[in-house]
Amino acid sequence: MIEDFFINLTWLQALGTTFGVVQVLLARKNNIHNYLFGIAAILISLWVLYQSRLYADIILNLYYLVMSIYGWFYWRFGRQEEETPISYASKSEHLKALGVVLGCFTVMSYWLRFHTNSDVPFWDAGVSGFAWAGMWLMAKRKMENWIFLNISNTISIPLLIYKELYIYAGLTIFLFIVGTSGYFKWRKIMKDDRRQQVASA
Repeated sequence: MIEDFFINLTWLQALGTTFGVVQVLLARKNNIHNYLFGIAAILISLWVLYQSRLYADIILNLYYLVMSIYGWFYWRFGRQEEETPISYASKSEHLKALGVVLGCFTVMSYWLRFHTNSDVPFWDAGVSGFAWAGMWLMAKRKMENWIFLNISNTISIPLLIYKELYIYAGLTIFLFIVGTSGYFKWRKIMKDDRRQQVASA
C-alpha cells in the first residue's frame, strides 16, 4: 500500500514536471500559452506538495494559479487592450518586489513554525518569498522576474532533495538553467523590438 502511494506520487511528479518543462520553455520564448501548461502543472503540484507537508509551497502554488490567470490576461490585453511588451522594472516595482519577498517570508515563517507541522519553516518560506515576487514580475512581463525566480530555485533545489522529491528537484535545476537563458532571450527580444520601433519611426 505504501509502495503504491509513492509510485503514484512519483508518477504525478513526472506528469507535473512534463507540463512544467513545456511551460518554462514557452515562457522563455515569450509565448503566452505558457500559462495554460503552467496551470496544469500547478494543479498536480498541489497534491504532491500536500503529501510532502510543504505548506508554504502549497500557498505559493495557489498564488501561482491566480497569477497565471492574471498573467495570461495581462500579457494578452495589457492596460490598453493590446499585448504588453517586455520591459525592465521601475524603481517602484523593485521596491514592491523586495517588499513582497520580506512580507511573504515573515508571514510564512511565523505560520509554518507555530501553526503547522512543517519541519523546514524558514527554508520553505524563503523559497516562497522570492517565488511570489518573481511570479508577480513575470505576470507584468518584467525582465527581473528571471532573477527573483532563480534565487527561489537556488534555495528550492536542496529543499526538494531533502524531502526526497528528486524529480521535482531535477525540474528545478532545469528551471534554473532555463531561467538563466530566459533572461538573455528576453533581453534580445526587447532589443529587437526597440530596433523595429526605431526603424519604423
